[in-house]
Amino acid sequence: MPRQEIRSCERMEKEREGAREREREREREREREREREREREREREREREREREREREREREREREREERERERERERERERERNTKRERERKREREREREREREREREREREREKERERVREREKERERVREREREREKEREKEGERKKKRASVCARERVRKRGKG
Repeated sequence: MPRQEIRSCERMEKEREGAREREREREREREREREREREREREREREREREREREREREREREREREERERERERERERERERNTKRERERKREREREREREREREREREREREKERERVREREKERERVREREREREKEREKEGERKKKRASVCARERVRKRGKG
């Protein structure tokens, strides 16, 4: 084989080898690019995971806040029930005090009525005593009248007797 042909053959072989090497290099570069892309994808996935975690944390926080608000509402309802209970007890005590005052007023009215009945009985007794004294005086006057009549009668008989003697 002529030297020129050999050189031509070698040159073509080198060129082919160079082309294959360049192709392998391009393939390695594509592989490195794919690897970088996979890394970027893994990073995006980690970021999405961090975002999901932050979202879960925000949700837990909202849940804690809801629970706290609910507990606060429950405490407020409890305080309200307590205030209502207190007001009810106070109203009950007030009604009881009012009933007691009413009973006291009733007892006072009863004592007053009793005093009035006593005064009426006293006045009645007094009128009875007055009537009794009046009857006594009447009897006394009647007796006095009788005595006067008797005296008059005696006197008249005396006068008659004296006239008779005269």
